Amino acid sequence: MDTLTLAALGEPNRLRIVELLRDQPCSVGEITQRLKLSQPQVSKHLRVLSSAGIVQARPVAQRRVYQLQPEPFAALETWLNTFRPTWNDRLDTLEDYLRELGAKQRRRAERRL
Repeated sequence: MDTLTLAALGEPNRLRIVELLRDQPCSVGEITQRLKLSQPQVSKHLRVLSSAGIVQARPVAQRRVYQLQPEPFAALETWLNTFRPTWNDRLDTLEDYLRELGAKQRRRAERRL
């Protein structure tokens, strides 16, 4: 897992840009308008995202249109999946505990009747 990906996504405005690009490729101007950020601010964030390999620009006439690259997200998913067994075990343990707690409460309620 490339820590550049996490660092790039850790900044709120860059994350908003990625979420916007998830739906469709956009130009700098479109990102600026939709997110109400300044053009220099958007350009700076796009440079960071580009350096991390998260976005790629392609020229379209006079504009540069940015789109997401799938590789960093595939790597992120692979890394996150390494945690899945641990969380599944913890959730199973929690489920067992809640069932046991519910059974105890039902037995107490039955004794009161």
